[in-house]
Amino acid sequence: MSMSTPQKAILPPFNADILPLGLYVAATVLLIGILLLAAWWLGDKKRSAAKEIAYESGVIPTGTARLAYPVPFYLVAIFFIVFDVEAVFIFTWAVAWDELGFPGLIHITAFIIVLLLGLVWLWLKGGLEWGPSKQVRRSKFEVRS
Repeated sequence: MSMSTPQKAILPPFNADILPLGLYVAATVLLIGILLLAAWWLGDKKRSAAKEIAYESGVIPTGTARLAYPVPFYLVAIFFIVFDVEAVFIFTWAVAWDELGFPGLIHITAFIIVLLLGLVWLWLKGGLEWGPSKQVRRSKFEVRS
């Protein structure tokens, strides 16, 4: 009789609790694959000039579809994102106030001061101005005395 040493398992023991999740992921991937394959197989493959035109609710488009948005709209979007992130940090700090205590107050105060300094700098640079510049513009042909 030979004594054999026990082999170490290569795979960890099976956990039956994750079986529904695995089946859900497998079914989702399979369904997405089938739908993509069906769309590719059933879809029309002929290209034409009419198919390359952007659909504009039945109206024949004129000109290019690319429009240049004024910069203030992008600034508003960026401000919204920045202050949304600021609000998330402040709300999470408020929720965790009991655990963070006074050091947390110092950190959130420094965070708010940095953001306010950035806002003041942006305001002084004219980044919040929507209309034309308030500076008086002189004409090139104006005679200076």
